[in-house]
Amino acid sequence: MDYVGLSSEETLRALSALLSTKHEDDEEEEDHQRVTPSAQLGPGQIGLPPQNSKEEPSTKKSSKDIWSEEEVAEGSRFVDSADPRPQPEYEMILKQSVGTEDVFFGLSGKDPSSLCCEALLVKIQLPDTRVTDVVLDVKEKFLDLRTPKYKLGLHLPHPVHAEESRAQFFSEREELQVTLLMKRSMDFFNMQY
Repeated sequence: MDYVGLSSEETLRALSALLSTKHEDDEEEEDHQRVTPSAQLGPGQIGLPPQNSKEEPSTKKSSKDIWSEEEVAEGSRFVDSADPRPQPEYEMILKQSVGTEDVFFGLSGKDPSSLCCEALLVKIQLPDTRVTDVVLDVKEKFLDLRTPKYKLGLHLPHPVHAEESRAQFFSEREELQVTLLMKRSMDFFNMQY
């Protein structure tokens, strides 16, 4: 290994000088004086020297808005922490349309993974609720449900076709089932049959 301007003995002395905390003998002090200036570098001298460039502060918009429309998550306007109504129990289930050609022959190429699922079924338990009391609003990534006793603001795991969604209320089970058709990367493949 080649050291520019330093021999191995000088390198060891420089390392010793860097690591020692007190000087015990006069000989050591003499050794420290014999070390070249390049060997007396410390950790602060490693790397490029700092540049003193002053960057201009970022310009703010003239608007008094804190966030832009893109930064606000969809459905956040429905979140109301002052609303004391509890959240009902719910369950999310992925659905897949499977025919005999899929089960016996595997002709469509679908597999049992969630990538090939077409719909998302949300089962919401609403005890002591009538169907006329339910207010349901479905957006692309958010489901908002309001009743006199319950509220549910649910961020969906996948974007859905809000216009093609269906809801069905089962009064004997006191359950609302919302079927949401998903917008997936494999839609061209899933919807061909």
